[in-house]
Amino acid sequence: MDKADKTGTNLSRRELLAGGAAAASLAALSASASAQEAIGQPLLGNPQLPDMPSDRMRWAIVGLGTFAVGQVIPGFAEARHSRITAFVSGNAEKARRLGDAYGVSRFYDYAGYDEIANDPEIDCVFIALPVGLHAEYTIRALQAGKHVLCEKPMCSTVAEAEAMVEAARAANRQLGVAYRVHFEPNNRETLRRITAGELGALRHISADHGFSANPQYPPHKWRLEKQLSGGGSLFDIGVYGINTSLMMLPGDRVVGVSAHYSTPAGDARFAEVEGGVDYRLRMASGINVQGSSSYCWSPYVSRQRYFGADASIEMQPATTYDDNRILLEGGGQPPREFRAGNPMQQFAAQVDGFSAAARANVPHLTPGEMGLRDMRIMEAIYASADNDGAVVAVNIPV
Repeated sequence: MDKADKTGTNLSRRELLAGGAAAASLAALSASASAQEAIGQPLLGNPQLPDMPSDRMRWAIVGLGTFAVGQVIPGFAEARHSRITAFVSGNAEKARRLGDAYGVSRFYDYAGYDEIANDPEIDCVFIALPVGLHAEYTIRALQAGKHVLCEKPMCSTVAEAEAMVEAARAANRQLGVAYRVHFEPNNRETLRRITAGELGALRHISADHGFSANPQYPPHKWRLEKQLSGGGSLFDIGVYGINTSLMMLPGDRVVGVSAHYSTPAGDARFAEVEGGVDYRLRMASGINVQGSSSYCWSPYVSRQRYFGADASIEMQPATTYDDNRILLEGGGQPPREFRAGNPMQQFAAQVDGFSAAARANVPHLTPGEMGLRDMRIMEAIYASADNDGAVVAVNIPV
């Protein structure tokens, strides 16, 4: 017959015996544990730990257009050494709405831009304005004592680029150009494979980038106005092909440039800038980089091809924000397509890379001098196209 415990619960003899066995097991475990202890282990290696928020480099974002709002600012959410502390915009309402969303409480308009010199909560400035404004706002930020990462292309002319580099030198501040592809995992993996010799000797590179420009769409409209854009499709997307191709050719040198325009006759969109251009860069190594850019293609194209003596890599898409892929062919194996990582990592990696360079006051992976180099190449492309494809001799180290 069941017996009641002090709480009135009825326990059978079997349950009482089971409880006794459990108590005996617990006692045995306790006795065993007395011979062992949980102890701490040393921190192995040198893991890259994130900075505490208060220790992160502090950034002002200058220009709150679609690229800044859709890509640059969200990229800071994944950053480990960088945080946004200020917005600079001509639209106060938009700046404050974004400030509420991202915890930013410092705001400047363009008229008061130079006041950032007196703000100790700004270490670095990201210039995300139209190209025609890059030089002015970069130089003013450098003169205000801030490090500057400027969107690509660097500016409108070689003379402006030279002035920007000199302003950084005079201010003893770092200047970088936002060539995010250098931080994108799939392009970095392609560079690793080329450098490791997996393609054999590199023989040829081709690069094609384009889309159809819509003058009714505000982010496209300013790109068709030379004063704001600096140039046409070459400046906007052709520069990706140039810069990414040269990323794979460290130590080489551009010795000749030739080009032809490929703008459709009578297309009213291109009254001020070229619609398209085909170009060729002759390298000192004997390699040719053959490229094209266009505002007249549909659908959007972003393609890089690297041909080696033994194998080749095609990236299509190659330089997008979120969908880059690698197709490896040859080398005695079937074609294989893969991704080496999430392309969205490039935005956080880029700003963290610049934060590290600014903190140490050492050159960034994509410094102002690289932007100046690419401006000189694009200037030579235009010079050749203006002269019906005549070869322009240059001597531009990669």
